[in-house]
Amino acid sequence: MTQKTASGSTRRSEGSRRAILEAALSLVGEVGYERLTIEGIAARAKVGKQTIYRWWPSKAAVLLDAFTAKADAGEFESSLPDTGDLAADLKRGLQATVDEFNDPHFQAPYRALAVAAASDAVAAEQFISRLLEPGNKVYVDRLRSAQEAGDIAAGADLRVAVDLLLGPFTHRWLMRTGELSYEFVDTLVHMVVNGLRHGA
Repeated sequence: MTQKTASGSTRRSEGSRRAILEAALSLVGEVGYERLTIEGIAARAKVGKQTIYRWWPSKAAVLLDAFTAKADAGEFESSLPDTGDLAADLKRGLQATVDEFNDPHFQAPYRALAVAAASDAVAAEQFISRLLEPGNKVYVDRLRSAQEAGDIAAGADLRVAVDLLLGPFTHRWLMRTGELSYEFVDTLVHMVVNGLRHGA
């Protein structure tokens, strides 16, 4: 009897957790981060507010877990292809990111997390470790492979190279200074790869 009760409790807890994560994602798309509240998430998920606070310290923490749920489950690619053509491989990765960043379901929570990270040191630490660093590593690994193959300068700083590649991309998207398109990706990759090949 004890075992059955524990199993039922676990299922209910997992069901509540999924409902909370889904509620956070849907609500942030409807009301934005500033108006997102724990009370609102609890009402949408049909759970008590104390249930959320038992698992998460803030709305930013809830949203981060909700946003990274698919990535944590391994549903996103964890590496770039290595076809031997560095520019083509980088373009393929960034083109997929263009599609993601132009998807309204992606935009709302990611922008909200960026806002939270800008004003909350704890949220920033989590945002960097769970989203930015894994994403950056994908590009560092591919650039290292190209460096070992002699396709880019041996002395190139790969972390700075990734900043050169992803910085303008992210800035354009966050600040809405221009359209994120495949054409923009082509230009960006061409400039960065040429610089790396010439030891810039």
